[in-house]
Amino acid sequence: LVPSVSSERRQFVPIGYLSGDVVASNLVFMLPNASLYEFGVLCSTFHNAWMRSVCGRLKSDYRYSNTIVYNNYPWPSANEAQRERVFQAAQAVLDARAVEEQRSAVQGQSCSLADLYAPGNMPRELLKAHEQLDKAVDAAYASDGFKVSLRAEADRVAFLLGLYQLRGMAD
Repeated sequence: LVPSVSSERRQFVPIGYLSGDVVASNLVFMLPNASLYEFGVLCSTFHNAWMRSVCGRLKSDYRYSNTIVYNNYPWPSANEAQRERVFQAAQAVLDARAVEEQRSAVQGQSCSLADLYAPGNMPRELLKAHEQLDKAVDAAYASDGFKVSLRAEADRVAFLLGLYQLRGMAD
């Protein structure tokens, strides 16, 4: 599940990975049958940089669009080994979320994705899992020519726009 609106203050849009029996409202987008690979790429800094650059806004918050953000996103040309690394790193993100949910439940508190991804509130283990996910996604883009040393958001967006143009998506 991808929320249609998310706070501009978040580093990552809090994307959910849920079972197929969930009924979604008009406030989210669903990707039926998405694997952990797709979930991982969508949760990456690469995709979040793209989203921040091309999405619309609701006030100053990000307004995700399936037609503008998702459909135009230049996915990496990952081989099976790279896809597996993204898959494993995405599972680690879900595992870190589960640990925090369990910790909160023991303390009698709720722990939503909004709580976990609130600015300044992201648990250290979840942040570390996202860092590992970013390394795996960066490596998947390496076969497309991304230099891992280019970590600034502007470098990522420029690289993605180049891929977008190279692949003829701009036509």
